[in-house]
Amino acid sequence: MNNNIWQGRLDGEELLYHRIFQRVKEENNYDLISTKDFVLHGFAVDEGVKRNKGREGAKDAPDVIRKNISNFPVIRPDFTLLDFGNIHCDGNSLEQAQNTLAKNVSKVLLKNGRSVVFGGGHEVTYAHYLGLKTAFPEQKIGIINIDAHFDNRQPENGVGASSGTGFWQIAQEGVMNSLHIGIQRNSNTLKLFDTAHQYGMKYILADEIFFENLPSIYQRINDLTESVDYLYLTICMDVFNASIAPGVSASAYNGIFADAAFMHLYRHILKSEKLLALDVAEVNPAYDIQDRTARLAATLINEWFMV
Repeated sequence: MNNNIWQGRLDGEELLYHRIFQRVKEENNYDLISTKDFVLHGFAVDEGVKRNKGREGAKDAPDVIRKNISNFPVIRPDFTLLDFGNIHCDGNSLEQAQNTLAKNVSKVLLKNGRSVVFGGGHEVTYAHYLGLKTAFPEQKIGIINIDAHFDNRQPENGVGASSGTGFWQIAQEGVMNSLHIGIQRNSNTLKLFDTAHQYGMKYILADEIFFENLPSIYQRINDLTESVDYLYLTICMDVFNASIAPGVSASAYNGIFADAAFMHLYRHILKSEKLLALDVAEVNPAYDIQDRTARLAATLINEWFMV
């Protein structure tokens, strides 16, 4: 194991003392995955961010997130995390990196594991989704996207896919079942809203996330989860206010906070037994302050580990 990354406070070897770093197994054999194992891939890629004219640096995030999640205590006695390392982008071959992740994720899901991906740019969305669709081609996949942006731009000629095109790409695969939480009006043009309506992308504006509105939000989450066979949750860290998430590819000074209202709706999503895949995207260590953004991303992932 890479002890420079997976390390933390060692209180003892008994199960009651365990922290996450003590339950990680570095692995390269997908046949060793057991049902309900959490299986991690790092998507050390931000070519899509570069193409989308964002701040580069998210490719360095996976190992930083690993360091920040290492010391959390293990809550579930049966918790296991298999780490299959990082996927990199060779030159500007984003599509190749996406296909590699998709292939590996499909192997995880076919072994009944649960897929966790540390991005990387939000170009991880199309790759992660493709992994689910490859594993379950006849099943209906639902996506919950926690993000300030729709990421439904049509690829530019001569540029290709980017961190902002994932949901446009998914829409080309067929009917899309998605709910986008945290959408900002000042982060999406009217064209992007129109595209969202055209493809049936449901959304909850950032302004709608407050405690008194939780029953309505729960119902919209339930409407999606009840209509699909499997669920994939993706989190773009630029949905959060820059004060708590300064290290992202595109800062949001009016972003949402990880307050009680948000954590209630987030945990509501995590309780779904249909949830098979979760990723965090666009943590950018080059612009982070005291690992605030990486720590928040790690905390959100750890919430799933505790369900």
